[in-house]
Amino acid sequence: MTENLRKRCFDPVVDQRTRLLVLGSLPGEKSLAAQQYYANRQNKFWLLMSAVLGVELVALDYEARLATLLEHGVGLWDVVAEAHRPGSLDSAIRNRDDNDLPGLLARYPAIDTLAFNGGTAAKLGRKVLGEQAARYRIFALPSSSPAHTLAYAAKLESWLLLKPALGG
Repeated sequence: MTENLRKRCFDPVVDQRTRLLVLGSLPGEKSLAAQQYYANRQNKFWLLMSAVLGVELVALDYEARLATLLEHGVGLWDVVAEAHRPGSLDSAIRNRDDNDLPGLLARYPAIDTLAFNGGTAAKLGRKVLGEQAARYRIFALPSSSPAHTLAYAAKLESWLLLKPALGG
């Protein structure tokens, strides 16, 4: 494998107000190219979070989207810190190094809910957390990725379950 296939996640978007941490697996090609979480226009993340928060995020610029998430107690990060992965599919992730999720959670004690964006993030995230997983409300959500072909309405139904975690 060539070194240029090694992909690295972004820094966490989190602060002391964060109560809900949304965790993906590893950013896809379009997100990595733009250096932005969920930059692929076909990815429904921003639309789904707009519905969860009751705030229009899609029309905002990227920095305003992140600021709005933080204002509402929502943070973003990924389970995988770095891995070899040609393309954007989670199934192609190899030789991964995981993020220090327990360390981040220890630094931000207000986080009480974890939402895994997709099956790979949920599987790997639970493994990284181990017994600590029991301390948190955990949601394993259908992936917002266009690679996950579940209808938007079905994704939305699951994602709206996050509202009570934010007091909504």
